[in-house]
Amino acid sequence: MKFKQIVVIFFLLIVLISCKGNDDASIPKPKGYYRISFPAHAYKEFKPANCPYSFNISENAVAILDSNDLSEPFWYYIVMPKLNGEIYITYKKLNGDFAKYAEDTRTLVYKHTSRASSINESVLKVNENVGGILYEIGGDAASPIQFFVTDSANHFLRGALYFNSAPNADSLAPAIKYAKEDIMKMITTLKWN
Repeated sequence: MKFKQIVVIFFLLIVLISCKGNDDASIPKPKGYYRISFPAHAYKEFKPANCPYSFNISENAVAILDSNDLSEPFWYYIVMPKLNGEIYITYKKLNGDFAKYAEDTRTLVYKHTSRASSINESVLKVNENVGGILYEIGGDAASPIQFFVTDSANHFLRGALYFNSAPNADSLAPAIKYAKEDIMKMITTLKWN
């Protein structure tokens, strides 16, 4: 009988020890996002016939002439299928109206204020003939990056990055970072023709 009592006590001790409370309370995993992998950056020259500008674009991008009724000559969509996005490019020939177009760009950028968590402006000085401003719009704005480059006398080129999805800064962050590198390549290789 002693042996049975010892076995029962031993069994109860094991059960009590194994039922000890867990200090690591279960916590549900946070919502995650799919891993996105992008191709290595490689570029080709974008130089349409009779166009007043040229620059390098991603080898994965396709340039499509804007055929909208309101579009003007030399307006393009630089479509990035791997990112499900596009950079909308507009061009204006300057005629003493640089300040007007610079202010129009600023106005378009600051229309995102209601959805933006921040708007950062960076002055661009590419070379003696190319300068401008890069706008990075934080938060869930429709266009996370906008820019203009100009020579302040003859040419004014404006660009805006858009994605074909609902704006979500967290999930789009890798694509925005990738696209920014392509945009900077466009800007740094820009030539007026």
